[in-house]
Amino acid sequence: MNLNDSKICFIGAGNMASCIIGGLLKNGFPAAQVIASAPSNEKNLSTLKNTLKIETSTNNQQAVSNADIIVLSVKPQVLQSVCEEIANALTHQPLIISIAAGISIDSIHSWLGNDLPIIRCMPNTPSQVLKGASGLIENAQVSDAQKQAASELFTAIGIVEWVKDESQIHAVTALSGSGPAYIFLVIEAMEAAAVKQGLSPDTARKLAAQTVAGAAEMVLSSDIEPAQLKRNVMSPGGTTERAIQTFESLGLVSIFDSAINAAAERSVEMSAQLKG
Repeated sequence: MNLNDSKICFIGAGNMASCIIGGLLKNGFPAAQVIASAPSNEKNLSTLKNTLKIETSTNNQQAVSNADIIVLSVKPQVLQSVCEEIANALTHQPLIISIAAGISIDSIHSWLGNDLPIIRCMPNTPSQVLKGASGLIENAQVSDAQKQAASELFTAIGIVEWVKDESQIHAVTALSGSGPAYIFLVIEAMEAAAVKQGLSPDTARKLAAQTVAGAAEMVLSSDIEPAQLKRNVMSPGGTTERAIQTFESLGLVSIFDSAINAAAERSVEMSAQLKG
């Protein structure tokens, strides 16, 4: 399978589908090879059709009939009904990619009723600005070529990491899936503290956000571990050292550990609740 030669169908026309499609097109993927279907969301379909110039449909079965890749981008609560609706139209054995949180590959397999190649993906909201982080896991039916095509698809909106076991998707959910909210909280707190020091809210927000973005880029572009990058900023007896000592004395590392563990536990609970 070659991604650039593939016909891709998105079932669902929400924000994440729009982000992925937009990223694909910005990376040169032909709009003529993309179709989005959402029977109950004609407003979003109209927006996608007018802004991205892709084909749209309100008939899921018809939309998937000729697709090489089908991206299930609907809410977890309706995924079962969508899978059962399109199952009879998948005799051509397309690659199925689900971005519905909490739904296992086994559940999707049972709802589709076919021995299909299935990939489960957990993207995140910075995909909207092509800075996403997606964790993926595949079943045994996925070929190397299909795995490569999925990597290329999600690389259009950020970075891609494959995990070795589906249970690790819970950790991905807790880390990068929920993680943007943690960073928003950090920026919010940095802004509020800086305003107390006399900066305007606008200046404080811009400086805080750019500092986070710049620090993240340093981690991604370097082989140096974050712990060492942190030490590189800390002069003995200086301002950064005093701040880091304060964070550590207040248990910041333990707080993050507890929060990510709580998110992972909730992901496990939700997966059990949504299991078909």
